[in-house]
Amino acid sequence: MMDEQQQMFDVYLQEYSKLKDEQAQRIGFRDNLLYVTLGLFATVLALTMGEKANPYALLVLPWVSLVLGWTYLVNDQKISAIGQYIRYTLVKKISNLACRADADIEEIESMFGWEIAHRSDRHRKRRKIEQLTIDEIAFVLSGIVALIAFGYMVREVQWIVQIIRWTELILLLILGWEIFVYADLAKGR
Repeated sequence: MMDEQQQMFDVYLQEYSKLKDEQAQRIGFRDNLLYVTLGLFATVLALTMGEKANPYALLVLPWVSLVLGWTYLVNDQKISAIGQYIRYTLVKKISNLACRADADIEEIESMFGWEIAHRSDRHRKRRKIEQLTIDEIAFVLSGIVALIAFGYMVREVQWIVQIIRWTELILLLILGWEIFVYADLAKGR
């Protein structure tokens, strides 16, 4: 029986390792999306205001915001979901296994201390609110500003362009709401 418990413990530790690898990979990808967004914005703005200015290029920015913002949000949600799974499910599985094996549960749970500790510092909520603000500016407000700027630069547009503008605005507002909902402002476990 002890051999079987050790094997299960090894499987759980392997699962933890794989989850942490995926989480780290997603964090790197997610964080780079901000840089990609800034680079694409600079490119589109150069097209908009360059030598051969084309204000219609501004209509690309909301789509950039939407696609990259949604990708950012999905990765951020998966990062949080992995952390939540580790904190609630995997730690419990290992603790239950440790109980059956008469192992020191506190020692087992302390192996996962970082999973809880980094969520418990006194500045977490402030940092998460700041990150939420940056995400909303980068992926939502910037697209809305592009729509407003386009409206000032091009007064009369065809009906299809109006539909595109309103669609972009509605989708940006939905993205803004989703970013807010998934901000994970909770503290502790």
